[in-house]
Amino acid sequence: MKICLVTAFPPSGRQLNEYGFHLANALRQNSHVELTILADELARYDFATKADGTLFGHEHRNELADFDVIRCWQCNHIDNPLRIAQAIRKAKPDVVWFNLVFSSFAAQDHPVAAFAGLCTPALTRAMGYYTHITLHHILEHVNFADAGIKHERLFRLSANLATRTLLRANSVTVLLSPYQKTLTEKYSAKNVLLGTHGIFTPNPTPPDFSRRGNPEHRILAIGHWGTYKRLETLMAAFPAILKRIPNARLIVAGANHHNKPGYWESVREKNRAIPNIEFRGYVAEDQIPELFQTSSILVTPYDSATGSSGPAHQACEYGLPIVSADLPDFRAMADDEDMAISFYKTGNAPELADRISQILESPSLQRSMGQYNFAAALRMTMPNVVRHYLRWFELEKCRKDIEAKPQVEREIIDGVMSRV
Repeated sequence: MKICLVTAFPPSGRQLNEYGFHLANALRQNSHVELTILADELARYDFATKADGTLFGHEHRNELADFDVIRCWQCNHIDNPLRIAQAIRKAKPDVVWFNLVFSSFAAQDHPVAAFAGLCTPALTRAMGYYTHITLHHILEHVNFADAGIKHERLFRLSANLATRTLLRANSVTVLLSPYQKTLTEKYSAKNVLLGTHGIFTPNPTPPDFSRRGNPEHRILAIGHWGTYKRLETLMAAFPAILKRIPNARLIVAGANHHNKPGYWESVREKNRAIPNIEFRGYVAEDQIPELFQTSSILVTPYDSATGSSGPAHQACEYGLPIVSADLPDFRAMADDEDMAISFYKTGNAPELADRISQILESPSLQRSMGQYNFAAALRMTMPNVVRHYLRWFELEKCRKDIEAKPQVEREIIDGVMSRV
C-alpha cells in the first residue's frame, strides 16, 4: 500500500510535527507500506525559550534519516492546495492521509490561506485518490475566548464551512467520542470514525516507583502555555500543597504558546517568593523520559481544552497518576481510553491542592493509579493505533474492488463484508 502522509514533520516545529513523526515512524515499520511524507517547508531557524528567559535557536539542517520527505507546502501560503496536489499526482498513492488541526496550514490572522489549506483533502478526493483525515479537534468544542480568537460569530460561521469541507474526504478520524457525536448529529456525517491518540513509545518501560519522592515528590506541568493552558490556578494551589507535602517540588516545563510570548516568564516573576518551584522552559526531546520518570504526578491545570491531551498520554506511557481540570474533553478522554484521572473543579485552587496532596500522601494510591495508566498505555501504542488505520484502508480498498464487480457478485460479497 502506497501512502502519502500530509503533516508537519520534524525538524519543523509546527503543531503536530511530533505526532506526524510518530505516525510516520510506525508506518515505515510495516513492510507492506510504502510511505512518502508531504511536509511543511522549514524556516531557517526555530526558537524556544530557556529557563533563564533567553531565546534558544537552532538552524534547520538535515532531514531525519530513513524517511522519504517532500517539503511541498508552507504555513500561511494560499497556494498550498495546488502544491500538495502536484506532489500527490507525482507520487500516485493508494491513500492520502492528512494529519490536521484547523490551524495546520495557516494562523488565524491568515484566514484565506487557512481555509484554502483545509480544502486540500476535498481536492485530492476529487482527483480520485482515497483521502483520510485524522482531525485532532473540532471547533464546536473550542472555547474561543480562551484560545484568543476575536470576532467569534464570524469565526464560527467560517468554521462551519471549513468543517463541511473537511467532511468531503472519504473518511475522517476524530480522537474523542463527543467529537464523533457532534459531527454525525450536527453535520449528518456518515464517514467519521473514532480513533485513539496513542502513545509514542512502541514498547513502554514499566514505571520505577523508587525514583519518585526520592527525595522530592515532583509535580509536573508541561505544555504550551498562555492561552487555554494557564498556570494561575496551579500557582495558587501550590503553597497549600507544600504545607501538606514539604518535599513537594513543582516543575513547570514547556514553551509559550506562539500567541502569548513571555507568558510563563511573567508567571515565574510573580511567584518568585514561593519556594520549590522550578521553571524548566523548553525541554529537549531526549530529556523527556528522565523528566517523566522522576515525576510523581502530572497535572493539567487548564481553563479549557482543544482535544485529547498529549501530556496525559505521556503520563500513561510512564505510569504517572494524573490530576486534571474537570473539562468535558478530558472526561471523554478518560472514559474512551480508560485512564485513571483525578478531576478537580476548573479554576478551584483549594480543590486542586487537595487532589494532588491526597495522591502524594498515599503511596498505594500513587502506585495503583500509575499502574492503571501504564496498562492503558500498553493498549494504545502507536503500532497498534496505525494497525487499525491500515485495516480500515484495506477494507475500503476491498469495498472499492467490490463496486467494480457485477451486481450479483457484489451482493454476495457485501453480505460477507457486513459481518467483518
